[in-house]
Amino acid sequence: MSCAGPGGRRRCAIVARVQTAATSTSRRYDRLDTLRGLAIVWMATFHFSFDLSHFGFTHQNFYTGTVWIVQRTCIVSIFLFCAGFGQAIALRQNLGWSRFWRRWAQVAGCALLVSVCLLPIFPRSYITFGVLHCMAVALVVMRLTAGARLWLLPLGLAAVLAPHFIAHPFFDTRWTNWVGLVTRKPYTEDYVPLLPWMGVMWWGLAAGQWVLTHRPGWVAGPAPRAVMPLAALGRWSLTFYMVHQPVLFGLTFLFTQLR
Repeated sequence: MSCAGPGGRRRCAIVARVQTAATSTSRRYDRLDTLRGLAIVWMATFHFSFDLSHFGFTHQNFYTGTVWIVQRTCIVSIFLFCAGFGQAIALRQNLGWSRFWRRWAQVAGCALLVSVCLLPIFPRSYITFGVLHCMAVALVVMRLTAGARLWLLPLGLAAVLAPHFIAHPFFDTRWTNWVGLVTRKPYTEDYVPLLPWMGVMWWGLAAGQWVLTHRPGWVAGPAPRAVMPLAALGRWSLTFYMVHQPVLFGLTFLFTQLR
């Protein structure tokens, strides 16, 4: 198609805008995916260490041990920060509510599956509100509050600090502890309440909005070739999350039966 003449230039400009829009809606950010992939590898290592302890190969306390608590906090923080940042990207790419709800249904469905599958394995400590449950609820909040922009920073700080200053026995039950204002931590295999963790997602959303507006090159540039496997892994984070622990747990259990 020739771009000569006013009419041709106008047609070429329209085509260019359409092509740019099509590219932007499917574009992945390798650097963000790499960070998510790093968290996935760390998480898998953490879970395998838990499996070894659960079956008696090592003796570690994953519920009160400082080393393990700090690692868990870092892993969850990276995941939720990336989720908030990802919402900033989705909004910048004009991904509508229909696309959002399809992805949300995947996260919420996997959260429900985690609770159902762990109930017979850990009947006293099965997960009622873990990282996927928190993400499913917080994603809706992120979408509705994205317009607050820089106000998301103090909102995030308030969410992070709230559990340190507000607590009530009302929130200590399985039906209410998802809020996070508990007087004692519930006995469960994974507990990621909205407070404080929604604050981390708000910070990720705020950071994503600022970076995409002022420093897009920080995330838009290509990742080094050496870390591209992590980026590929980060693109399939939900699938990996759902598959890795059953595989690791099952293989460790099988090894205990064969040795």
